[in-house]
Amino acid sequence: MLFNSFLFLLIFLPVALGMHYLLGALRPKLAALWLCVASLLFYGWWNPQFVLLLSGSILFNYLASLAILALAARPRMQTLATGLAVAADLLMLVHYKYFASMVNFVHDLGFAVGPMDALILPLGISFFTFTQIGYLLDCRSGSANDRSPLSYVLFVTFFPHLIAGPILHHKEMMPQFSKVETYRFSADNLSVGGMLFVIGLAKKVLLADGIAPYADAGFADTGGLQLWGAWAAALSYALQVYFDFSGYSDMALGLARMFGIRFPLNFNSPYKATSIIDFWARWHITLTRYITAYLYYPLAMAVTRWRTRHGRANGPGAARTPGGFCMLIVLPTTFAMGLAGVWHGAGMQFLVFGLLHAAYLSINHAWRLLRGGKPAALQQGHWLQRAGYVLLTFVAVLVAQAFFRADGVADAWRLVQGMAGLHGWEGLGHLQGVAGLGFADGWRLLVGHHLQGLYLAGLLGIVWLAPNVHQIMGVYSPALARPDPPARTWMRWQPNVAWLMVMLLLLALCLLNLHKEARFLYFQF
Repeated sequence: MLFNSFLFLLIFLPVALGMHYLLGALRPKLAALWLCVASLLFYGWWNPQFVLLLSGSILFNYLASLAILALAARPRMQTLATGLAVAADLLMLVHYKYFASMVNFVHDLGFAVGPMDALILPLGISFFTFTQIGYLLDCRSGSANDRSPLSYVLFVTFFPHLIAGPILHHKEMMPQFSKVETYRFSADNLSVGGMLFVIGLAKKVLLADGIAPYADAGFADTGGLQLWGAWAAALSYALQVYFDFSGYSDMALGLARMFGIRFPLNFNSPYKATSIIDFWARWHITLTRYITAYLYYPLAMAVTRWRTRHGRANGPGAARTPGGFCMLIVLPTTFAMGLAGVWHGAGMQFLVFGLLHAAYLSINHAWRLLRGGKPAALQQGHWLQRAGYVLLTFVAVLVAQAFFRADGVADAWRLVQGMAGLHGWEGLGHLQGVAGLGFADGWRLLVGHHLQGLYLAGLLGIVWLAPNVHQIMGVYSPALARPDPPARTWMRWQPNVAWLMVMLLLLALCLLNLHKEARFLYFQF
C-alpha cells in the first residue's frame, strides 16, 4: 500500500486513525495492539506472504534480545549470542537482496551455476533488519532497557517508517509507545501532522512524479546524450530523488504525528550543503547516524586501539600525517561508505556510489584538517563563496548519483562522459537536425527542450531558495530536532484558517493528479 494512493488516503488512514483514538479513549494497550495490526495489514497489502517473514524476524530478534540481556554477567557468551543473532539477520538480508546477484556473478565467471532470476524483494527489508540489528547491538552494550514486547513490535512495524525509513532508534521511540498520552486524541497532532503530510504528498505527486519521465528518458540512453542532454538527465534525476525522498520523509513525519508520535528528522535541505560532510548530515540523516554509530565508530576505535598498542600517536596531530590520515580517516570512511553503497543495491554501481562518497568525504576531511578544522567558516563567508561551495558539492553529488540511478557502471560512466562533453555538445548541428525534422516536429522538440529547462530551473529555485518544511513548521515541527524557522514570519505555519485553505488546496491538486500509484524510489532498498 502506498501513501500516494486513494486506498490509503480514503480508506486505510481514516479507519486506522479513527480506531486508534477510539480505542485510546477506552484502553491505551488496545490502541497499541490495533496499531500493530494496522501496520501489518499495511505491510502485507502488497504481498501477504511477507507478513510471515516480518513477524518471524520480529519474534526471532526479540527473543535474541532477551537472551543477550540475560547473558550480561557472561560477556563472552553475550558476545557470541549477539554475533549469531546479527549473522542470522544479515544472512536473511543477503538471501533476498544479494544471493541471486552473487550466483549470476559466479555464472558470468564461467562456473557451472545459475543463472538465477532475482528473488522478489520484501518491501523495507533493509530498514526493519537494520533497525533490529541496532537494537541487538544496544542490548549487548547495555543501553537498551525497555523490554516491553508491545513497544518493541510497534518500534519495528509502525507503518509510517516501515517501508522506507527513517531508521529509528529504540531510545527515541519505545518510550513514546509506552506513554498513555500517545493514544489520546489531540487536535494539534491532527493539524500539524495533516499539514506536513499534505506538503509531502504534494512534493511526491506534483514535483517528483512530474520530473520523473525526463530522468527515465535520459537514463534509458546514456550513451546517446551530449553535453546539455547529459546534464539535463542528471539534474532531472537529482530533483526527482530529492522531492521523492523529501516528500516521503515529510509524509512519514506527518503520519507519525497524527498518531501522537514524533520521528527524528531525516531530510534537511541537503542540496544546500556547503560540503559533502554537510550533505550527509542533511541527506537520509538517520542512515548517516546509523552508519556512524555502528560501522564508522567501531572500526575507528579499533584502529585507535591498534595504534595505541603499537606505540603510534592518535588524535588530530596524527591525522595530519599521511599514514595517520589513511588509518584514522580514510580506512573507516571507506569501510562505512562502501557498505552503505552496497546496502542500497547488489549491483557494482552501488559500490562505486559508496566509494565515490568515501573519496569525497576523505578529501573533505583532509581540507578541514588543512584549514585547522573550522567548518563554521564556510557558513560565515561571503555569499558568493558559499554559493561556490554549494555548487561544487552539488556537482560531486550529481556524479555519484549517476551510478546510483544507472542500470550499471558502464551506463553511469557514459552519462558522466556526456556531462564532461566527451560525447560532443548540442551546437549548430543540433539546431540543423531539429530544422530537418520539419516545422511542426522541430518546433515541438525545441519547445519540449525549453520546457524541461524551465521546469528544472523552477525546481532548483525551490530547492535552493525556498525554506524547507522543517523551517516552515517552525516551533510546530514534529521532528525530534530543534526547529530552524525561516527569516520571514509570513512563511511560518500557524494553526489558522489561511493555512487550512492552503492545505486543502494542495490536497485537492494532489487528488486531481493522482492518476497512477508511483512507488517511492527508496521502496526498492
